[in-house]
Amino acid sequence: MGEYSNALSYCKKSLEIQQQSLPPNHPHLAGSYNNIAVAYENMSEYSQARSYYKRAVNITQRSLPPNHPDLQRYKNNLDSVK
Repeated sequence: MGEYSNALSYCKKSLEIQQQSLPPNHPHLAGSYNNIAVAYENMSEYSQARSYYKRAVNITQRSLPPNHPDLQRYKNNLDSVK
C-alpha cells in the first residue's frame, strides 16, 4: 500500500505542475487524472478512483477524436470500478 501512496503523491504533484501550464482540457491532464485514479483503485478507494476516471473521460471526450485509444482505455477503467 505504501508504494501506491507514494505514486499517488507524485501523480498529484505532476498534475499540479501541468495545471499551471496547460489549458484545462488538455489531453495530458486526462492522462494524469487517469494515473491518479489507478493509484486510488489499487488502494481500494473506489469512489476517488471513479471521480478521477470520470475527469479523464470528460477531458478526453472534449479534446480528442471519439475513436482515440485513450478514450476507450479511460472508459474501460471507469467501467472497471462501477
